Amino acid sequence: MLRITETITIADWELSESFSRSSGPGGQNVNKVETAVELRFEAERSPHLTPAVKARLKRIAGRRWTTEGAIVIRAEETRSQARNRELAEARLVEMIRQALVAPKRRIATKPTLGSQRRRLAAKAQRGEVKTLRGRVEGEE
Repeated sequence: MLRITETITIADWELSESFSRSSGPGGQNVNKVETAVELRFEAERSPHLTPAVKARLKRIAGRRWTTEGAIVIRAEETRSQARNRELAEARLVEMIRQALVAPKRRIATKPTLGSQRRRLAAKAQRGEVKTLRGRVEGEE
């Protein structure tokens, strides 16, 4: 069981781990011990997350989101399998916490009269510069 907040916890059936040989540090140990951790979280089937949180989580996860609706996180930074497991779980928790924060709704504002006038004056000046670039007609 993985605790995200006081109210949200992830059950063990939603998480699955697989281990493989790491390409990270470890010397000859790299060739013998499976220290890399691949953590898989079934986000789409999770009953603890609302649809809005799942949508934000999908956007945050990016390429780590699979077509089946799972998030796959791979950790192979350290020589220890236990430490890599902790790192993967911490990344997942942080990702879900980011998705729990709803973005502020943008309030549409009207441009001020002064800013409108400055914009139009700049456009007129720019247009004048462009018209002056035309062919010069000499008095002959």
